[in-house]
Amino acid sequence: MITVIVPIFNEQENIESLLFEIVEAATKTPIKEIIYVDDGSTDHSLNILKNLKQKNSLLRIIKHSKKSGQSLAFWSGVSHASQPLIVLMDGDGQNDPKDIEKLYQQYAQASSDEKKIMIAGQRAERKDNFVRKISSILANKIRSTITRDGIRDTGCSLKLIRKEDYLSLPYFDHMHRFLPALLIRNHVKILTTDVSHRPRKFGVSKYGFWQRLLVGITDLIGVRWLIARGIPQDFKNEDIK
Repeated sequence: MITVIVPIFNEQENIESLLFEIVEAATKTPIKEIIYVDDGSTDHSLNILKNLKQKNSLLRIIKHSKKSGQSLAFWSGVSHASQPLIVLMDGDGQNDPKDIEKLYQQYAQASSDEKKIMIAGQRAERKDNFVRKISSILANKIRSTITRDGIRDTGCSLKLIRKEDYLSLPYFDHMHRFLPALLIRNHVKILTTDVSHRPRKFGVSKYGFWQRLLVGITDLIGVRWLIARGIPQDFKNEDIK
């Protein structure tokens, strides 16, 4: 069973339409819960969510006391989730909830052979401006080279993961950008699938090029250190009686 986690900050124009799309996706996949995490919005996002909650039994709302970033919003949502499988997605409407079915089908097929799996969406064609496209390509190339995670597009938030695998990771701000590398460190198998990407209809992105670059360099050093000091894959311990 699936909990969908949607972090938002000032996304009042996008909430209702995206929620209805997720509810529609729940008719084709075992989505039992939708958690919107309001990361300290200063617009009408929280009031809109409260009104929608009265009409939709799947919807839960987690509110942050102050703006704390997307990584903590995802972590809050996963921590409160009641279901064993988690789908992460953006709240700006650029991820298409129809793709949740594709992720779940791939997970269902692969989980018979592997228990620890994440299905990572990769945007087949980005619907962003030129600067965002180029900065994403450069960031993904640098990250993949240093972390050796083999993933083309970790900037795509749409992912399916087991709750227990996510919560086994060390938390730090911006960790959501390095989920594949961190999970590989914990011997989770990463499978990818191409998903759609839609233009943003309302609002503006909350992250700029220089913010991503400066923070990313520091984070990469820390992630590379963590990877080098993980538990070996062939390690075993035994309780001798």
